[in-house]
Amino acid sequence: MSTSTSRVLQLLELLQTAGTRSVGELAERLDVDERTVRRYVGHLRELEIPVETVRGRYGGYRIAAGLRMPPLMLSDDEALAVVLGLLHAQSSPAASTTAMQTAMSKVRRSLPAESARKLGVLLSTAAFADDRDVFVPDAGILLTAAEAVRRRQPIELRYRSRDGEPSKRTVHPYDLIAFSGRWYLVAFDVGRGAERRFRLDRIATARTVSGTFAPPKPRDQAAATRLVDDFAGADYAWHVKLRVNAGREHIRAHLPASVARLEPLLDDGSEGAWHRVEINAASLEWLPPVIIALGCPVIVDQPAELRTLIADVASRLRDIAASP
Repeated sequence: MSTSTSRVLQLLELLQTAGTRSVGELAERLDVDERTVRRYVGHLRELEIPVETVRGRYGGYRIAAGLRMPPLMLSDDEALAVVLGLLHAQSSPAASTTAMQTAMSKVRRSLPAESARKLGVLLSTAAFADDRDVFVPDAGILLTAAEAVRRRQPIELRYRSRDGEPSKRTVHPYDLIAFSGRWYLVAFDVGRGAERRFRLDRIATARTVSGTFAPPKPRDQAAATRLVDDFAGADYAWHVKLRVNAGREHIRAHLPASVARLEPLLDDGSEGAWHRVEINAASLEWLPPVIIALGCPVIVDQPAELRTLIADVASRLRDIAASP
């Protein structure tokens, strides 16, 4: 959206939230000169919005009495992007929670009833595991998943695995979670007889099928916490065990909960406490730079291949440092 278009919309908002506003006040609020304000008013009139000119000492501009603005013309994808953007902005320490909530309320009120209902279902169903900006997938798939979780309806998915292999699944969806910039659907895969996690950006199509299913048994952990723990405990090729001489917060800055499990070995409350770090990894190549970045004593307990890899990286770095 261009700056001028944004300011024309801001002018409309200012005129809608008060009676008569002077040209000087509008110019100050929009950070433009009075001539530009008059040009913006002309743009609104071209859009057939009845902006009246009030003459006299206390004159200015106002919206004609009885004006009813039409519903905001947003597609489901656009409305979803706006609402998720507001949710992410709300997590910022500098954001005004009240302003974000009122803005979200305005967007939802101005949408057609069915679109507003679908977004309401999503906001009441979804869980947010962290405050990272979330990739917005296809609105139809996300809203269908949210509706199915809410109503306990099975879904038929056409899904593409991490390796690009397509498949058709019928699942019973439990939870819809935004984590680490992605959306995940946690569901019981009927064909495989086990619970699975599905990334929404890998779902090509999703449609509800007839019937309902019983909700899963209550769990000790919240859905978002379970998802993070499942990522850390995933069954990968390498099971890495380290001992790290640093505080929990320092370690977590480099190895988040979705990557590593932490256990204090000697926790005396100091920043120099030792921790056991366990990581399940598909490969080892990414670990040496992370271990170096920790900047503290680290002992590799297993696997031996990681120690060999670190020694090789150290040798290459020494060669690079010694080169003229």
